[in-house]
Amino acid sequence: MLPATGLRTHAWNTALRSVLLLAGFPLLLAMMAYALALLLVAWDAGSVTEGLAAAAQALPVIIPLALLLAGAWFAIAFATHNRILDLVTGARRVAEPREAPRLWRLTEELCIARGMAVPRLAVIETPARNAFASGVTRAKAGITVTRGLMEALDDRELSAVLAHEIAHIRNGDARLGVVAAVFVGVITLVTDGVWQLLRAGPATRRQRRWGGRSSSSSSSRRGGGGGAGVVLALIGIAILIAVLAHVLALVLRMALSRNREFLADAGAVELTGDADAMISALRKVAQRPGLDRVPEQVRALFLHDARLSGGPGWFATHPPIEERIAALVRYAGGHDPGPLPELPEEPSEAREPGVVPLPDDIAPQAPPDQAPPAKPGSWAQ
Repeated sequence: MLPATGLRTHAWNTALRSVLLLAGFPLLLAMMAYALALLLVAWDAGSVTEGLAAAAQALPVIIPLALLLAGAWFAIAFATHNRILDLVTGARRVAEPREAPRLWRLTEELCIARGMAVPRLAVIETPARNAFASGVTRAKAGITVTRGLMEALDDRELSAVLAHEIAHIRNGDARLGVVAAVFVGVITLVTDGVWQLLRAGPATRRQRRWGGRSSSSSSSRRGGGGGAGVVLALIGIAILIAVLAHVLALVLRMALSRNREFLADAGAVELTGDADAMISALRKVAQRPGLDRVPEQVRALFLHDARLSGGPGWFATHPPIEERIAALVRYAGGHDPGPLPELPEEPSEAREPGVVPLPDDIAPQAPPDQAPPAKPGSWAQ
């Protein structure tokens, strides 16, 4: 890593760490494939060594199948990514500037400065303060913000948040997030397959050939496997590899998400030249990030999520706000006003994602078959 002496080297180091983390997913996928192969050959192996070698011979078949599954999964995510996010979060698309003129104007100004088209904009009608970027390509990119965020932030702060999300789009973070989610999903699917094979037990025993050779060539000539001890040993090794790969996949995905937040913070300051506005916006977002009912996989995209940044560091998708602000102070020369006072809890009738309440001055309409009550002194009395 380069010595981080300023905003640019800080961004370079973060980007390099992200590339290294992403490179770990194919290795973990190979580990899961090997664990699955061990279970397939365990029942016929004459010895532990023979089982390990037979499982290695199976990898040229299992790994391409896993990659094919990952490719199909990614194709589905590519085609439906934005629609799924709108459905889950209750976001409403802003089709024209007049529907959200301030949001559109500030986004357009930032995009013009970067020479890029205005991304798809959407608003979630909730008092929570948050935002996220989406889209696996720049052509399909989108920025979603909450109503509470727009109401709480001034133009400088809102521009900083929008610049943060534009940095996510320019860095390809949404695409990286989808790729990481697909790899984790495939690894989880293989884990489920491992447990299914364990439940099936010896009933799954069958002769399989990998590359023209039997997975149990020597043991089948002897009339069977190497006994219960060999089977249990191979199963134990497979379980250890599967559990290790699964946990490491989750850790890598979380670490990748944390790194991208630091990089987007740096990109926002580079675009706006206003580190203080980014710090102030983060302080206000931390007061009421909300949206706890949104699935965890989607909350990982948010600007901030208190539930996924306050736990053990390895399993947090977001760095703590204090660490992000400290980086902006250290590398971008920002000034931290300190934590803001806590806000009272949201009222019980707080708006849920996708639910747009009526203004107070709109009275409910009477059913069509029921006449409204007559006013005193009217001709109807």
